[in-house]
Amino acid sequence: MRTLIQKIHIEEDKSFACRTYRTPDFETNWHKHEECELILITEGHGTALIGDYVGNYAAGDIFFLGSELPHWFRKSHHKITGSAVVVHFKKDFWGDAFLQLPEMKQIKGLLNGKNNGLWIKPSLRKTIAPLIKEMEHSAGLNRLYALMICLQAISKPSSAEVLTADFSFSSSTRENSAIEKIFDYSLKHYLKQITLQEVADIAGMSIPTFCRFFKKNIKKSYFDFLKELRIGHACKLLQTTTEPVMDVCYNSGYNSWAHFSKQFKQVKGTTPSRYRKQYGQ
Repeated sequence: MRTLIQKIHIEEDKSFACRTYRTPDFETNWHKHEECELILITEGHGTALIGDYVGNYAAGDIFFLGSELPHWFRKSHHKITGSAVVVHFKKDFWGDAFLQLPEMKQIKGLLNGKNNGLWIKPSLRKTIAPLIKEMEHSAGLNRLYALMICLQAISKPSSAEVLTADFSFSSSTRENSAIEKIFDYSLKHYLKQITLQEVADIAGMSIPTFCRFFKKNIKKSYFDFLKELRIGHACKLLQTTTEPVMDVCYNSGYNSWAHFSKQFKQVKGTTPSRYRKQYGQ
């Protein structure tokens, strides 16, 4: 059985960890840890599973993850190299008295707020990506100062997109193993037809038990989860290819344009064509 809880090693002469994780160390399945996480993706692309959020990630993306928030950055193909600079820190490592200072109000709000999964917007990434890289090799107060600058910037309104808020997760090792199996199967087969009976069998449950189990742990139905995987794939095709929109529909696991168009608008709030005009390269 794989454990859900990941232990983060922090060196004795440092108050928080910052290191590069590159394949094979980048590959960590669905997990959580006590530490908050600031992660800069430096190589690879795939699917980000963060709390109840499902979406794409690519090199250059930066995410802030709150304490105890389960997540998994799953590469789109096992042969791709995954790499990221990852900062791990306990939200109270500064000491409670320091967090009470008026100057720390915004950072304290970020660490204790309900928005525990954030995607950093491109305008801010240009500023903090060099600071995250610097933290890995700097020492003393320079290291601490770089983290403070990053968190202060992230805590400002409109600096990040909220991916998940107030997400809580508690599960036994057995339940966590079932979630990993469901995710793994779904990520391999979501472009094909998947039935509830298939995933219920993977989890070793009846269909009603599986539906309750998934909704309880992931905070959404399995078919909503599957919808977000497929629409995420469609977004990637719309951004990075010139495939006709109708082809994107069929290459994203849909057999009906009407169904695809409806679900795309539900997830992204716009039509596929407008999305391509806004985000396409």
